[in-house]
Amino acid sequence: MEWYWWILIFLIVVVWFNLYQTKKKRERLLKKYGDTALVEKLMKSMFWVGQSKEQLRDSLGNPLDIDQKVLKTKTKEIWKYNETGKNRYALKVTLENGEVVGWDKK
Repeated sequence: MEWYWWILIFLIVVVWFNLYQTKKKRERLLKKYGDTALVEKLMKSMFWVGQSKEQLRDSLGNPLDIDQKVLKTKTKEIWKYNETGKNRYALKVTLENGEVVGWDKK
């Protein structure tokens, strides 16, 4: 078999695997939340004010770093994504008491 056939077969397998993984993730989220509109937002890696910590994790994945401050009346966390340099991140999402309250995107 020619080498280009092996490349074509490899690409087909990779595409199929990605589609399979996406389908499984969508099914898992739909079972977890039971809301198709919410699941579509999460599948598009969207985030918004009022989003829960768990929804943010399902949308963007685990952060690379978390800064946490526990105050008397609230817990504040900054979730950091997309490292651009040493201790520099393109996206920082701020959560208070487990809900998104804002973000800084560069």
